[in-house]
Amino acid sequence: MTDAARREALCVLAKSMFDRGLTHGSTGNLSLRTEAGFLMTPTGSSLGALDPARLAVLDAAGAHVGGDAPTKEALLHLAMYRERPRDAAVVHLHATHSVAVSVLEGVDAADVLPPLTAYYAMRIGTLPLLPYFAPGDAALADAVGAVAARHHAVLLANHGPVVSGASLAAAADAIEELEATAKLWLLLRGERVRTLTAGQAADLRHRFPR
Repeated sequence: MTDAARREALCVLAKSMFDRGLTHGSTGNLSLRTEAGFLMTPTGSSLGALDPARLAVLDAAGAHVGGDAPTKEALLHLAMYRERPRDAAVVHLHATHSVAVSVLEGVDAADVLPPLTAYYAMRIGTLPLLPYFAPGDAALADAVGAVAARHHAVLLANHGPVVSGASLAAAADAIEELEATAKLWLLLRGERVRTLTAGQAADLRHRFPR
């Protein structure tokens, strides 16, 4: 994929997510790994109005070398890439239902959402809830880095989900599945539910490895 095609793909996805209400205002950020480093959405930018030519460019060490200044969550993205060398994209959203789950008391921090559907089990698996840190805090990136080798998706307390994937499309599919499951789980709270069994979830991971 050419540099121009990468930039266009990132901006098209970002606008689609914004237009569908998966993020709002100037929240959320996306990035792509390139041969020379990384492309990231700029700080303070709306995902609904990105300019491909102004995307932040970082070198392989994470230094800003071109375009607008990168998202304040750049360290978070870099932590994911460092621990997941095969992954090519990271998406972080402030999606409403995922954020709602992230502020609930009494959830299982080791695995926040139950496997309600096959596609959640396939695309997310286990979802840890990380403690609250201020946006852009280096400690937040450290917390993500500590679990990223084992989890490609995490939920940040009082903040939102972060998902990495082998491609931009894979990361987007996974984070949208997470948001849909969060919505479904909130709708079902108080009802008796039938989740996938541990055996069924394991079978899906075997059939459809990420």
